[in-house]
Amino acid sequence: MPSPAAGDPSPQPGSRAAATWPLLALAVGAFGIGTTEFAPMGLLPVIATGVGVSIPTAGLLVSAYAVGVMLGAPVMTLALGRMRRRNALILLMSIFTIGNLLSAIAPDYWTLLAARIVTSMNHGAFFGLGATVAASVVPKERQASAVATMFMGLTIANVGGVPAATWLGQTIGWRMAFAGTAGLGILAMAALFLALPRGELGRMPDIRRELTVLIRPAVLLAMATTVMGSAAMFTLYTYVAPALETLTGASASFVTLALVLIGIGFTIGNGLGGRLADWSLDGATKIFLGALAAIMAVLPLLLTSHVGAAIGLLAWGVATFAIVPPVQMRVMQAAADAPGLASSVNIGAFNLGNALGAAVGGGVISLGFGYGAVALAGAVLALAGLLLVALASGGRKVPAAA
Repeated sequence: MPSPAAGDPSPQPGSRAAATWPLLALAVGAFGIGTTEFAPMGLLPVIATGVGVSIPTAGLLVSAYAVGVMLGAPVMTLALGRMRRRNALILLMSIFTIGNLLSAIAPDYWTLLAARIVTSMNHGAFFGLGATVAASVVPKERQASAVATMFMGLTIANVGGVPAATWLGQTIGWRMAFAGTAGLGILAMAALFLALPRGELGRMPDIRRELTVLIRPAVLLAMATTVMGSAAMFTLYTYVAPALETLTGASASFVTLALVLIGIGFTIGNGLGGRLADWSLDGATKIFLGALAAIMAVLPLLLTSHVGAAIGLLAWGVATFAIVPPVQMRVMQAAADAPGLASSVNIGAFNLGNALGAAVGGGVISLGFGYGAVALAGAVLALAGLLLVALASGGRKVPAAA
């Protein structure tokens, strides 16, 4: 269906019919991206064995992907600024498809690392451009919920895509998991082509002005909060499979079930976070960062039993992804003069947090503190994010553009 963000004046923000198909198409792309981003967590032991490296070294595949997103987000957003948005989004999903195919045929660890970086180059720009499209097709009071709808594809990937890829990788081989994910990229390209209008050519952004917007204190604090929230998540999520095997004594089937429960938690949290963010961005961010810190503090105890692990990881999933809509909207509002670039760069901030979290978790493991300490380290990072929100709220008397 037409989207005003793409240059077609016929649909009006507020019409659910006008918003439905663009949001669904964006969610399909998010589903594919979520599958390729999160699937290695469930396959980390299998991949490590397959390419002959340790689990912490294999965890660097997560960090490499995250760094690629962080670097690629502003570059790809600015490079595609003059393209029609539909064409730009389809091109980004073609990069996703090629990167997953390269991962499937990678002969060794270093080639796989490079392929993951290629795959990551689409990520930030896709979500950044997609978030501005999603927010533009609904009234202002429903913008956070619209962004959450697009991100719903990411959370549903954790219910269906990631467990399916994990099962496929454990049963047939991790290479087939990446090959199957490439197929999702083709499906997403078709959905975007059919649901989004051709639109108008974009205009070359004023790079200097938009970069100036990004260094405002309010924007930097909002992005730093994104980094801490994401780091708290990935400190544990990167190593969730070996943590379950070690602390819970989990079988491969229970690991898959745990990933499904995490995905269900992500989906519930994403919707909850969107609704509370429409009420109060700062309030929602504080509530969910505090909840995440508390849950991660008790996870070492819960992971000692199968029932405790199931309950704890479901609750952890809710708190983790409830943070996403409010922190994304906080950045878009703080950088209202450059929402597209800011939104893309904030996706890079999410992935900087992913890299930081994976590195912190790997460091905790390498130092011999064990998987229980990984969750505690994540709790500390969540508390750091909560402190940043408090600092930003205290400085709200100063205009955002100051």
